[in-house]
Amino acid sequence: MPIKRYLVEFFIALAAYVVAVLVSTHFLADAPEGAGKIYLALVPVIPLVAMALVAIRQLGRMDEMGRKIQLEALGIAFICTALITFSYGFLETAGLPRLSMFFVWPVMGGIWAIATVIGARRYR
Repeated sequence: MPIKRYLVEFFIALAAYVVAVLVSTHFLADAPEGAGKIYLALVPVIPLVAMALVAIRQLGRMDEMGRKIQLEALGIAFICTALITFSYGFLETAGLPRLSMFFVWPVMGGIWAIATVIGARRYR
C-alpha cells in the first residue's frame, strides 16, 4: 500500500517536527544572541525538509492520474495563496495588522488539500 507507507513516513516526520519545535522554543528564550540562537531557531526546518522529501517521494510513486490531480491542486494552491497574500499586503497598507510569514504555509496547505479532494472526486 503506497498510501499507507506515505502516511507512516509523513507522520514520523511530523512527529519529529513537533519535537523539534518544542525543543527549539524551550531553549530559544534563554539562548544568547548570535549564530547559535539562529541555528537553534532553524532546528524545526530539518524535519520540514524530511516532510518535503516524503511528499516528493510520494509524487514519484503515483500514477499519471494522481500526478495530474496533484499538479492541478498545487497550481490552484499557488495561485490562490499568491492572490490572498498579495491582497492582504494591500490591506496592511490600509491599517490592518501585519501578519507573520507563518500564515502562508497553512493557507497554501489548506487550499492544496481542498483542491486535491475536489480533484480526486472530479476524476472518479
